[in-house]
Amino acid sequence: MRVSVILPAAGLGTRMSKTAKKQFLQLDGVPILIHTLRRFASVASVGEIIIACRAEDMEDVHAMLSGAPIEKPVRLVEGGDSRQESVEHALATVGEDVELVAVHDAVRPFVAVALIEKVIAEAAESGAAILGIVPVDTVKQVHLARIQTTISRDRLVLAQTPQVFHTGLLKQAFLKAREDGFIGTDESSLVERLDTVEVRVVPGSDRNIKITKPTDLDLARHFLAEESGS
Repeated sequence: MRVSVILPAAGLGTRMSKTAKKQFLQLDGVPILIHTLRRFASVASVGEIIIACRAEDMEDVHAMLSGAPIEKPVRLVEGGDSRQESVEHALATVGEDVELVAVHDAVRPFVAVALIEKVIAEAAESGAAILGIVPVDTVKQVHLARIQTTISRDRLVLAQTPQVFHTGLLKQAFLKAREDGFIGTDESSLVERLDTVEVRVVPGSDRNIKITKPTDLDLARHFLAEESGS
């Protein structure tokens, strides 16, 4: 089984309120992007990693890679104006011999290798799988700042990445989304529209955080210190 990993890294990181883009911010002197790459480089079934980044960032990413070599082939492709466009550009370069494609947020550097392997194994069997966790907070549906109803958490999960799919299935989902003018917030939302496969959920981890805000960086430093200590 051969897996290609796509890391969309063309975001501007506007919620971080810093001059550097969030995927290029550093943890312990190492860019977040490199921390993330190292996780996937440790997975035996991963054959290549594709980074979708902005054209103006390619030189910087090449410099990062040369300064911290990754033990898997890494390719760069030009990303788009949205996450969906960036993943679509990368997906178009995936070879026909690749059985599974995993898409992962470039700024989720703490995903456990064991979880990556579990969600890949589930997708290999079922065709589509994501990581997800059950919300711990009460969820309200609102309109104009007024509560409409309280939503039961029994049927809810918070989607994480990686999200893994059979290559042909994911390409079909992107093609249909383009034809319909549909924009999704993750890859699963595109695949769900096909009605040809059920997307399975593999229990994720609350440590698999997406670093989007300054407070997330504080938590990330804490996690990294714990891992370094252990």
